[in-house]
Amino acid sequence: MSSSDKPEVVERDVKDEEKKDKDKEEGKGGFIEKVKDFIHDIGEKIEEAIGFGKPTADVTGIHIPSINLEKAELVVDVLIKNPNPVPIPLVDINYLIESDGRKLVSGLIPDAGTIHAHGQETVKIPVVLIYEDIKNTYHDIKPGSIVPYRVKVDLLVDVPVIGRITIPLEKTGEIPIPYKPDVDLEKIHFERFSFEETVAVLHLKLENKNDFDLGLTALDYEIWLAGVSIGGAELTKSAKIEKSGITYIDIPFTFRPKDFGSALWDMIRGKGTGYSIKGNIDAETPFGAMKLPISKEGGTTRLKKDGDDDDDEE
Repeated sequence: MSSSDKPEVVERDVKDEEKKDKDKEEGKGGFIEKVKDFIHDIGEKIEEAIGFGKPTADVTGIHIPSINLEKAELVVDVLIKNPNPVPIPLVDINYLIESDGRKLVSGLIPDAGTIHAHGQETVKIPVVLIYEDIKNTYHDIKPGSIVPYRVKVDLLVDVPVIGRITIPLEKTGEIPIPYKPDVDLEKIHFERFSFEETVAVLHLKLENKNDFDLGLTALDYEIWLAGVSIGGAELTKSAKIEKSGITYIDIPFTFRPKDFGSALWDMIRGKGTGYSIKGNIDAETPFGAMKLPISKEGGTTRLKKDGDDDDDEE
């Protein structure tokens, strides 16, 4: 053999080694892929055999258990159904309430509970809207208005075999920004007069400043005439005050004129009498029951006796 043949042998050996290494790598890669496919197939077969599946959820309702001039308390009901044979943990609940794309409030509820196997649970998400914060942030939102809103909820659940998944939910609605009604004591009508005890009727005017109706169900109040308290009461009254509307309420009461001293003579002469009134009204609204304050200080009213007509009084 000539010396020129030796390099060929070496080169062939190197090529053989490279080919063997390549075959090993391809074999190793093929083996890993086969293992992955095997595990995937096993997972699918287990899922099919045991019946694992993704849970479903829906916002079934939004309630307003409490609302007043300062805040509204909302409760968002979310119904979650678990089709799996084992309980699944509800890891986190993220929620956001917005109006016209502007955030009103958001929050996170961690470790929100467990949904039973083959069961369903209604998860209640409490939300508080502070009106002062909203009005300070968005100046175009005025008291008495109705604001459209959108609730966005993301449920993070941990499902065996499948893993962690997020279920997004949405629901729209409206929330009011309540405004207290205006109250005026237009006149006091005497029905029976004596210095020891006088029976009269207060003629109250209530003006609804809201963009929704108020169904008046009860009224509690205290009234001062000429700086002297003539007392108060709680009355069951039924009246409808339409949105941006006015209604009148007659309230009977008794008082002792001698308690007023010299201010009594101004009342008898028909001069204007200073008054103040404070209290609350209970009202039904499209958004639930509300208790709204009423108040007026520094007002002036006139006394009207039987036989007087309104034209004379004016």
